[in-house]
Amino acid sequence: MKKILIAYDSKTGRTEKMAEYIAEGVRSDGNEATVKKISDIPDEKGLAEYDAYIFGCPTYFKDITEDMKKFLFTAKEAGLKGKIGGAFGSYTHLGNAPRIIHDTMAYVYEMTMADMGELNVKEQVLDAGKGNESCIEFGKSFSRRVK
Repeated sequence: MKKILIAYDSKTGRTEKMAEYIAEGVRSDGNEATVKKISDIPDEKGLAEYDAYIFGCPTYFKDITEDMKKFLFTAKEAGLKGKIGGAFGSYTHLGNAPRIIHDTMAYVYEMTMADMGELNVKEQVLDAGKGNESCIEFGKSFSRRVK
């Protein structure tokens, strides 16, 4: 059983819901999923015990949140090179955050990114209760790639 960290920032609770549904998908595939707010990870030591990582935040003014920017600098010190990574986020009109996170993990950290791309769900879809299926499937697919 592999240990997967799903670390997220959320302003309205939507990205947090996504993280929980992704974790549900990971667990249903037989791996262990830990869901944490990035504010609960004080330093790079909090990232040391996992086999794979999925980071997420909403797109906020066409960018990642300031808290996610700080977290990504912290994560850089964790030595994640070669680990498996994935990215997700929610958005209203432009969904740039997951791509920014994905590219940071791939090109700055030199992680092995799950070849399924990033998950990006429109907030209106989440509000309608329809985004959960895609989040669960993302978690399952990611989990299969970690095995």
